[in-house]
Amino acid sequence: MSTRVALIGAGGHGQWHRRVLQRLSDEGRIEVAGFCDRQPVEPPDGVPFFTDHAELLRETKPQVVVICTPPHTHLPIALDVLDSGADLLLEKPPVMSSAEHDRLGAAVAGTGRIVQVGFQALGSAALAELCVAAPAGPIGVSGAWWRPDSYYLRAPWAGRRAIAGRPVLDGALVNPFAHALMQSLVVADGFRPALMELERYRSREIETDDTTFLRLTGEDGRQITAAVTLASQVFIAGEISVGDAVLEYPTDRLRLPGETTSREVPGRAGLLENLLDHRRDSGVPLIAPLDRTRTFTAVAEAVVAAPPPAPIPQSVLRPHPDGGGMVVTGIDELVQRVASTGRLPSECGITWAVDPHRVPIEKGVTHAQAQHR
Repeated sequence: MSTRVALIGAGGHGQWHRRVLQRLSDEGRIEVAGFCDRQPVEPPDGVPFFTDHAELLRETKPQVVVICTPPHTHLPIALDVLDSGADLLLEKPPVMSSAEHDRLGAAVAGTGRIVQVGFQALGSAALAELCVAAPAGPIGVSGAWWRPDSYYLRAPWAGRRAIAGRPVLDGALVNPFAHALMQSLVVADGFRPALMELERYRSREIETDDTTFLRLTGEDGRQITAAVTLASQVFIAGEISVGDAVLEYPTDRLRLPGETTSREVPGRAGLLENLLDHRRDSGVPLIAPLDRTRTFTAVAEAVVAAPPPAPIPQSVLRPHPDGGGMVVTGIDELVQRVASTGRLPSECGITWAVDPHRVPIEKGVTHAQAQHR
């Protein structure tokens, strides 16, 4: 008997989930119970559409729900889903704060339902191989992408620090590069961050950052340094380096110590498929259970709560050759330098750099998360 699955947030990125639902429906594994979105969306024939998620839950009674709405709306919808008796695939980032994470975790425990978080990159076979190899050395995260100014017009919350009085979880590291940050926390097995040092910058008129430099120091002295930008003419795919090992997270290309070239490691386990397998057999572990993302939530909360990003001076900006906005001169080289050396721009002699924002991270990996790993 197939599982009834509904999708809340069927537009935008929800279209990716729609394709997964269609494939699983064609395979006979699920029945698509319904779609929900604030904006009109054309569902497949025979699939009911709702603009109110409470009505969808009441009328269709799904067994599993996928939530793909803006992060600041996740918690109340997720609580309604769990109260309805359905299990949940919740897009990343799951919630906005450690307090919300605790509240959702309490609801999971109280209802006995299942929550998987949409960090799809955790299903990577390349990541699993890297973790088994357990190379030694400092961890660096780097990436240089380009997003035109229009990227920040795609949704009312895009590029904002708050909307309707609620914080918005947007910015280069906690949104486009969130998978790389989450993977680095997994690679740093058992990492308990104690201190965050953060430099946030913007190259355009937005409220949040499009260029982020972060250094986390753990209770054991280990460090993770992340350097990412959305204002680069030169493309650098998201890379996670651990000593001499490098994982290119979007492509699942991997180079382990002793190897001279990177190689593609095929295979990514689908999170919805994994959730369905876990429902059928509890012996199948979830790939991204809620508690495994607790440290990410704590770090993201600290990033979003930090002071506004500093503007990058016009003197180092130039138009992108394709139009659509400005790029930062030499930013691709800078993100690689910061990630490889562990030194923030303010420590590298960058004239436009500002002093880092330093704050302790109060919530790290819980005992249950450490057990899962």
